[in-house]
Amino acid sequence: MIDVRRLRADPDGVKAAIARRGEDVASLDRVLELDERQRRLAEERDAVRNEVKGISRSVGDLHKEGRGDEAAELQSRSRDLGDRADAIACEADGLASEIREILLQVPNTPAPDCPDGLTPEENPVIRQVGADLDSFPEHQRVPHWDIGEELGILDAATGTKLSGAMFVMYSGLGATLCRALCQYGLDRNADAYREMRPPTLVRTETMVSTGHLPRFEDDAYHLERDDLWAIPTAEVPLTSLFRDEVVDEVDLPLKFMAHTSCFRREAGSAGRDTRGLLRIHEFDKVELLAYATEEQSHKVHMDILDRAESAIADLGLTYRIVDLVTGDLGASSARTFDIEVYAPGADQWLEVSSVSWFGDYQARRANARYRPTGERGTQIVNTLNGSGLAVPRVWAGVVETYRQEDGSVRVPDVLKPYMRGVEVIEAGM
Repeated sequence: MIDVRRLRADPDGVKAAIARRGEDVASLDRVLELDERQRRLAEERDAVRNEVKGISRSVGDLHKEGRGDEAAELQSRSRDLGDRADAIACEADGLASEIREILLQVPNTPAPDCPDGLTPEENPVIRQVGADLDSFPEHQRVPHWDIGEELGILDAATGTKLSGAMFVMYSGLGATLCRALCQYGLDRNADAYREMRPPTLVRTETMVSTGHLPRFEDDAYHLERDDLWAIPTAEVPLTSLFRDEVVDEVDLPLKFMAHTSCFRREAGSAGRDTRGLLRIHEFDKVELLAYATEEQSHKVHMDILDRAESAIADLGLTYRIVDLVTGDLGASSARTFDIEVYAPGADQWLEVSSVSWFGDYQARRANARYRPTGERGTQIVNTLNGSGLAVPRVWAGVVETYRQEDGSVRVPDVLKPYMRGVEVIEAGM
């Protein structure tokens, strides 16, 4: 959530930043109007309360002087003023709630160095690593959904029977490969990131803290009976680890990782490619998340990006890194780099990791603060996160890239320690 004080101090600057996303800024004018009314009411409330305090002192003096009748009159006026102060406070609180509800729908301001643009096609490619796209032989031009069916390791039909469309079931070594990717993603980051296993179901305020609610309610799974939400990413519970808490600056940055199942309705996927693992409702992912000061944020952002990139590079996949333009940023993000893997069978670039800096946008919603060393007061922390290893599309990239001429799939060297000695996935295994 953007800081209303920042909007108040630099309305044109904030509106210009939001407009870079292609967003309507009319709601910000409404916030400024409500904020001015709220501050006037707050001043009036404080003036009335001060008058009540003055009357209370006068009442005490009158009683000491034996002037009870006059004291009673003042007490009656004090009660009326108290009621007036309460009414003003209630009105001011209502305006504050309205301001918050509007700001919860307003996206983050992009970082100044974030490239301008409105569509994914405008995202600059920072670098591309790996094989030339035209160099993949025919036996690697088979899509993973066909490979999975041929080898008996991916069963979309049974997944649909059990749970409905866009759910899949991994079978045999296909399931083993999922687990291998997750453990691989955890092990390579255990040197600096503390492993957590947060709940998969969270409260509404936990979803609000990251910006997934209320803006993206239609894309989330809600268990209405218990008012709990299935997490779309471990970013959600990890961001709330220190909700309504204060940490010491000396402890920052704080770094966490978690392997969880993730759930997304993919409400906007109508007409988009949903074959195989390209777009599914449930998937496993290893997430990296950090709390930091603003000064630490760039270094932490680059660390997460380097770790996510090296995981893909060591798998031997062809990939590229793109710098998201302002119009393609997630609502909570100020700057994001995506890692995309080339899947030769599907002949597509598949996003496998988004590495984002959120500034204080999420932490302000979560009221997560830190106490600067040697200073009074507290400040809002910065949050950053990225996919250390998201299974479905990486699984697809591995299966297509490592398919052999005989139809089997060779296991990448870095995954062999996690595959129970299996080096080649063949039919019936």
